[in-house]
Amino acid sequence: MTAALDIEVIRDALRHVADPEIGASIVDLGLVYRIALEDGKLWIDMTMTSPACPMGGMIVDDAYAELERVLPAGLEAEIRVVWEPPWTPAMMSEQCRLRLGWNDTDAG
Repeated sequence: MTAALDIEVIRDALRHVADPEIGASIVDLGLVYRIALEDGKLWIDMTMTSPACPMGGMIVDDAYAELERVLPAGLEAEIRVVWEPPWTPAMMSEQCRLRLGWNDTDAG
């Protein structure tokens, strides 16, 4: 498989990880900032909706579990929780904003 295809498979796997307080996937919420294959390792930079998110550890654990399900044997994954840029509702997919009842003025 190509690196581009691998990244899409990874993104699709991460769609199975939900923020339990919001009930939407971390991908659709815009929490996944970066997915990259570099130097034989998978790097994922992601954030939470708030630095005080009480479910952060569980969300990261769930993400690792989904990655384990799809990654080839021997490919190591590293998830980094980052706080820059700060998450805003504008980062959600349009479909997610509509489902959660956010409009464009709310998302800014």
